[in-house]
Parts: sequence; C-alpha cells; structure tokens
Amino acid sequence: MFTGIITDVGRVSRLRRGRGQHDALELAIATAYDRDAIEVGASIACSGACLTVIALEPGAFLVQASAETLACSTLGGWTEGAEVNLERALKVGDELGGHIVSGHVDGVGRVFDRRSEGDSVRFTFELPEELAPYVASKGSIAVDGISLTVNEVGRGSFGVNIIPYTLSHTNLGDAAPGRLVNLEIDPLARYVARLLAVRPDHRSEA
Repeated sequence: MFTGIITDVGRVSRLRRGRGQHDALELAIATAYDRDAIEVGASIACSGACLTVIALEPGAFLVQASAETLACSTLGGWTEGAEVNLERALKVGDELGGHIVSGHVDGVGRVFDRRSEGDSVRFTFELPEELAPYVASKGSIAVDGISLTVNEVGRGSFGVNIIPYTLSHTNLGDAAPGRLVNLEIDPLARYVARLLAVRPDHRSEA
C-alpha cells in the first residue's frame, strides 16, 4: 500500500528482456535509497507499479515486471536511463500524505497538453474510455505513482495543476505532450461504482 508521495526519482540502469512473449522484464533501478534499509522481497512502487525487489546491488535494486504488468503499463517501453518515480511501501504509523494507492496500474494515459499557469503548470491528460467514469473533479488519481487532485474533467481527459516542488521532485518535470503515463484510479471510486452496480433499485416498487 502506498500514498502517492514520491520519495526518490531513480533511473533504469539496466534491463533484460526475455525472448518469449510471456517472459518477465528484469530491471535494475538506481536509487538514492539506503541499500541497507531495503530488504529482498520488499514492495516498491515504480512510477505507480508495485514491484517486488528480487536482489540488491550497490546503489540499485532489481525487480521483475510480469507480462501482465507490461501489458497494462508503460514499463514495456522503458529504456536505460528512464526516470522512475519511487515510493516505498507504507509502514504502520506513516503519514498518509496523499491518498490510498495500491500500486496496481489501471491503464495508460497520455500527456495531451502542458502550459504554464502562474507559478504552477497545468497538465491535461487523456485517459482510456473505460477509466473516465471513475475520475471526478476534486477527486484523486495517481499519475506515474504521484497522488494528484483532479481540477476538471473533460470528454476522455482530465486536468491537474502541478506545483514547482512536484515538478522538481518527480519525473513530470520534463514531461511533454505525447508522453505516456501510468494511471491508477482512486480505489474508493471503484468500490462506489461497484456498490451502485449491485444495489437493488427499489423505485419501481413505489
């Protein structure tokens, strides 16, 4: 479990692709995290995708992304040197600074527009049609693992304002139109939609 508060921006230092269609992708991610504080088997959100640490090496940790993760996220397009937003899993007593994020990517969005707005930057993201009903103005969404508040919702898109601190401490600093991003909708929106879908409609009995 995560909160969408990025604590380091790592880089893909090495990757190894399997030859088969269903083979996992192995990545070494360079990080400023203290290696001694990371355990093999720990979960780390990598630009929104919860991955398991399978090994450690000086200045980096190794993870594997399954074929399912590659199909549902941007990880399949990562190359050496790519910036990766990192967040370690919550511990009991940690501050919930963003919103509840599971690390399960729901789909891939795209930066449609970026423009300055005062001291911040307004981003407009396109999102898959099936995710649109779960995104609401003033609600939460995770973009590449970053907890963001939705400012407005359009047809197949949503807008957010990014403050300078977030731009300089995440991989959105140089994100330009056309860039693909991982999206995770607010789990609360998913459960509300599920409850509404199964709730009996008693109006016909009146």
